[in-house]
Amino acid sequence: MTVVAEQSVSARVREFLAGTKLLYIDGEFVDASSGRTFVTYDPATGERLTDVAHGEAADIDRAVRAARRAFDEGPWASMKPNERERLIWRVGDLLTERAAEFGQLEALDNGKSAAIASAVDTAWAADVFRYYAGWATKIEGSTVNVSMPFAPGGQFHAYTLREPIGVCGLIVPWNFPLLMASWKLAPALAAGNTVILKPAEQTPLTALLLAEIFEEAGFPPGVVNVVPGFGDAGAALSAHDDVDKIAFTGSTEVGKKIVDAAKGNLKKVTLELGGKSPNIVFADADFDVAVQGSLNAWLFNHGQCCVAGTRLYVENSIFERFTEAVAEAASRVKIGPGLDPTTELGPLVSQEQLDRVTGYLRDGLADGARALTGGKRWGETGYFVEPTVLVDVEPEFSVVREEIFGPVVAAMPFDADDGIVTAANDSIYGLAAGIWTRDISKAHRTARLLKAGSVWINQYNGFDTAMPFGGYKQSGWGRELGAAAIDLYTQTKAVNVAL
Repeated sequence: MTVVAEQSVSARVREFLAGTKLLYIDGEFVDASSGRTFVTYDPATGERLTDVAHGEAADIDRAVRAARRAFDEGPWASMKPNERERLIWRVGDLLTERAAEFGQLEALDNGKSAAIASAVDTAWAADVFRYYAGWATKIEGSTVNVSMPFAPGGQFHAYTLREPIGVCGLIVPWNFPLLMASWKLAPALAAGNTVILKPAEQTPLTALLLAEIFEEAGFPPGVVNVVPGFGDAGAALSAHDDVDKIAFTGSTEVGKKIVDAAKGNLKKVTLELGGKSPNIVFADADFDVAVQGSLNAWLFNHGQCCVAGTRLYVENSIFERFTEAVAEAASRVKIGPGLDPTTELGPLVSQEQLDRVTGYLRDGLADGARALTGGKRWGETGYFVEPTVLVDVEPEFSVVREEIFGPVVAAMPFDADDGIVTAANDSIYGLAAGIWTRDISKAHRTARLLKAGSVWINQYNGFDTAMPFGGYKQSGWGRELGAAAIDLYTQTKAVNVAL
């Protein structure tokens, strides 16, 4: 596996990176109140990319006040649904037009492949905006035939209204910066809310480029605000008494802090949190398809994926052959920077994440795990880790129980006669699961028993914009994507009129 020199970026991306990136509040790009900035780095080299305005509590307050004015008094409140529809659809079109630019910027800031970030992340984000643009005109209430037994003989006209919640704080992670922003922004805006987007401090750049898109599309000032910053900014947003809802994607540990911060005004909270997903391979599976699918289950996005199938359960009759095949395929993966179009595995996002993943590897090997391939950092420059397949692991090992968020899988055999569901469900998480078998009845029976929000059969990462996504147990509250996301950003009012 060899790393190659990064290819040059486009003139537009170089121009974007040339100056300090500012906060976007009330329709303007502005300095942080403190005047402070922070540096964002290229994870392929560890070198500085650019400086970003450092948003803090005072800036969050500015953004919340702007969003509140836009919701209560601005043209957004009186805008017709089809007008919102056209604006949101325009965001999708502009993302498509600038997909290469977003892809390169995501590669530089996050480390992922620019080609994948353009063709998958940006293209899907554009699709999300178009999907929810259509929802803007389809949010409806209903009429209710009431009985009112305590008012005999009376006649009533009863109905419900579905209304926007108000000002929404959206906190997104660093692993899919643009995509996770779109999952929250699009339904929130379609429902008529105003928003403050707080991107992760490791990857703020595509959120700020997206702010330019909203400005170009013609959104009124204050409807969309973008405030990069650190945990204190997220805490201020979560605790702000004039914020009506928080939507957060990130770790379970931080999700619990969000809940605690939000209790002051009992704002609505939705959470998409961690995972340690089981990927189950029965002996009757299509062997080659299952090998490649199981590889992608834990290597996609360099393993920095909440749904990653990092607990690989393989029926014991094929365990040795299957894990060796996965390890052999992993050893051929091309490591390199995201700007190299041949790269298959890029760097982790930061030095902190590199230290976290290599720490887990050291602990796992010390506990007695054996690496069929990988097991350590790759190279001396950038934040690269070898794709690693661990065997001889026990259920109590940290590499089995805890979310590593890197290109590491722990493989364990199982006996079909003893069943697999108990072991698969033995986790505090319940975000996703994979099943590989030719027996469709067995697939459906197993899927019903798994405690996971998404179950993929003979595939992995089987997402679609119309399919709800979220977790069981400590993997979160609520569902994003599909019609379910509209429920997250609306509230129901019941009206009963005596005739």
